[in-house]
Amino acid sequence: MREPSGTRIGFPGRYLRVAVETWPGIGEWEVAHQPGAAALLAITPREDVVLVRQFRPPVRDDLVEIPAGLLDVDGEDAMTCAVRELREETGFEASGTRFLGGVYVSPGSTDHYVHLFVARTAAEPVGEGEPGIEVVLRPFAEMVEAAAAGRVRDAKTALALLMAARQPAPP
Repeated sequence: MREPSGTRIGFPGRYLRVAVETWPGIGEWEVAHQPGAAALLAITPREDVVLVRQFRPPVRDDLVEIPAGLLDVDGEDAMTCAVRELREETGFEASGTRFLGGVYVSPGSTDHYVHLFVARTAAEPVGEGEPGIEVVLRPFAEMVEAAAAGRVRDAKTALALLMAARQPAPP
């Protein structure tokens, strides 16, 4: 793996650190370093996808997404994080969780990587969801079609839907 010849911290945030790196032949490059994340496409027995609608300050709008969260708990692996985030955000419990793949969100500016999983859930949540998050259930086939048509604005959600549509459903 190649490394920059020099680095200085431009912004030392809590979950986002911006480094100004010097690269031979390129010059200075601002890189946003973030912990990875995990996201889970949960499917109910009725073949509905469990989604969350929440306000996203950077885009100044509500987005409908699969539950996800940062890998910010010491010692927690990506699958455990994804299952925890589903439970915390929606009240649904995952079973038969399987890794779909992963993606660098925007490798021209950040090292942020999202691990994508798919799982089954019961028909109903077993607990309360997170305040400020609206749980949305939509038919899996409808959401796959929306992702393929470019109508799903969240990249991790669109990718997880398209990946899951090409693989056998979890048990």
